[in-house]
Amino acid sequence: MKDYHISRHSSFYTIGLNYKKADAEVRGKFSLDETSINKLLLKAKALGIDGLLATSTCNRTELHGFAQHPFQLIKLLCEHSNGTVEEFQEVAYVYKNNEAIGHLFRVGTGLDSQILGDFEIISQLKQSFNRSKKLDIANPFIERLCNAIIQASKRIKNETEISSGATSVAFASVQYILRNVENISEKNILLFGTGKIGRNTCENLIKHTKNPHITLINRTKDKAEKVAGKFNLEVKDYGDLQAEIRKADILVVATGAQHPTVTKELIYTKKPLLILDLSVPKNVDDAVLEMNNVKVVHLDHLSQITDETLERRKQFIPQAETIIDEVKTDFTQWLETRKFAPVIKALKEKLHIMKEEELDYQSKKTANFDAKQADIVSNRFIQKITKQFANHLKDDTIDSDSSLELIQKVFQLEPKRK
Repeated sequence: MKDYHISRHSSFYTIGLNYKKADAEVRGKFSLDETSINKLLLKAKALGIDGLLATSTCNRTELHGFAQHPFQLIKLLCEHSNGTVEEFQEVAYVYKNNEAIGHLFRVGTGLDSQILGDFEIISQLKQSFNRSKKLDIANPFIERLCNAIIQASKRIKNETEISSGATSVAFASVQYILRNVENISEKNILLFGTGKIGRNTCENLIKHTKNPHITLINRTKDKAEKVAGKFNLEVKDYGDLQAEIRKADILVVATGAQHPTVTKELIYTKKPLLILDLSVPKNVDDAVLEMNNVKVVHLDHLSQITDETLERRKQFIPQAETIIDEVKTDFTQWLETRKFAPVIKALKEKLHIMKEEELDYQSKKTANFDAKQADIVSNRFIQKITKQFANHLKDDTIDSDSSLELIQKVFQLEPKRK
């Protein structure tokens, strides 16, 4: 596919950073919460940017959209996060048109995830699209692209085994505990934060550690009680956090806040304490690292844990890539058709004007002129002519850009573009 400008003044870009070059601290600076994303999208809309998606997860922050220059998107990201342009340039990537489309397919299908085959990203992509659509900044290109990626993700999940077996940040954290903590069934485990990662971690802890001594704390207590009720676990008030940390042997932090929720002042322990921080930005303050008897492990380290399941998944990558290519080809064909559709429409309108002028002339010049029959025949000719041009432009062996230019020049067309 040729680089495709969906308008005369802008191209489709992906700008962002992920776990491959940016550590958790840097990713934290560029992390966007829902309020920040909404403000960013509204600012983009006010600037006249045509179509934009914003995704921010623990592993990546990316903007996908149309701009005259990628710096427009980079500036938007830096203005609405705590990162700077200089920091972004050190770890970032910028993709344009076809490369940007290909990158988003790999992200949405779990091939670019920190843990291969993690399909959580597709639900996050759906949320991003729904947010953009609600704010009226999801154009037909964005909608068609997201639907294509969702289709590819669904096919890969159903037709391959790339997501088989248990492997996730929650699973990896429990694997770390099992490998590094003796007599795990006798230890006191405190889980702080019962969002999606917290819930998944809780289920994995119960399944694999056989430990009944698990306590849950969440800032909103009723959310913790809903999780605890499924497993008959103890729930404590948020105000009891310091006291419960003192009792704990293992503290799992899954709060997902924009600032540290566990600080040095909360921790008073005379026995070893293992802290697993599953949040981006980091929710355990760096000062905690200096404390005696305390070991902090962040999810970046946990995500590096590979097992047989992960190794097995890799063999399905070629099959997944084939599915992506098939779906992307359909999208590309639609995109090419969309590129020349305004010209074909303008051509048809021009031919109809010529037809009306000629029929008007013939009706005045010719006695007993059958205007109705002439109109039917003329319309059929117009349909055949425009179809011939459309088929020509769909031919992969021709330079469609040159053909479009020639058609516009010959017929003196000014196609209307959105």
